[in-house]
Amino acid sequence: MKIYVGNMSFDTGESDLRKAFEEHGSVDSATIITDRDTGRSKGFGFVEMTDDTEAQAAIDGLNDKEFMGRTLKVNKARPRNDNRGGGGGRGGYGRGGGY
Repeated sequence: MKIYVGNMSFDTGESDLRKAFEEHGSVDSATIITDRDTGRSKGFGFVEMTDDTEAQAAIDGLNDKEFMGRTLKVNKARPRNDNRGGGGGRGGYGRGGGY
């Protein structure tokens, strides 16, 4: 199960995140999302756990709990919506207005 972890301290490292979740079961991966320009944490990340029962125990055990000075928001990750904008129309050109 892929788990979303939000409202993390910007000082949280991937090893900190992994350690917190390993108290509830086996962790496959722990990733903190960073800003592509600055490399700084965006304050959220994802943890993957193979066993759904352990994953749910981690969600129950860590959601709304204080971790590194912040109250975590932890839940099952929703599928990614790849509709990130971009593309778009032609900006109104060529629509016959006598440009």
